Amino acid sequence: MIAAPIPSHETARLAALHRYQILDTSSEAAFDELARLAAYVCRTPIAVISLVDSSRQWFKSVIGLPYTESPRSMAFCAHTILGRDLFIVEEADADERFLDHPWVIAPPAVRFYAGVPLLTDDGHAIGSLAVMDVVPRTLMPEQRAAMQTLAKQVIAQCELRGRRSRWSSDESD
Repeated sequence: MIAAPIPSHETARLAALHRYQILDTSSEAAFDELARLAAYVCRTPIAVISLVDSSRQWFKSVIGLPYTESPRSMAFCAHTILGRDLFIVEEADADERFLDHPWVIAPPAVRFYAGVPLLTDDGHAIGSLAVMDVVPRTLMPEQRAAMQTLAKQVIAQCELRGRRSRWSSDESD
């Protein structure tokens, strides 16, 4: 397994993530619905909304996995946040970055991964919307476009959530 490098703008990226005050919060229907929709559109048994902190990836929503987080060093999503577009691994057990990954060599036996970075308005990738499958595959153009759209909706939900948090704190002042 090859861990993803740390982005050159990591301090600003982490500040953008922490601005949302979303890490370690309870499950929320809006996020769970977006993850379920991603799994449905892509016909995959697994979907996550993953936020990448300094040492871990934490799942705001998770469909089809028994985990709520994992070390950043083994996160597929840590590779996703390095780019601006869909990151696809069609055959994880044949990709040198992931062939000995614990989720590839043991259950859930991930073979396919596709993730879209969650990009803030100021351009920081704070995490990803990702789907996974236990068989190698690819996505159709319509599925790729849907993933991009859904990722924008995840960020929109983060923004709404952040506004609600700020309004609540303003009211208590």
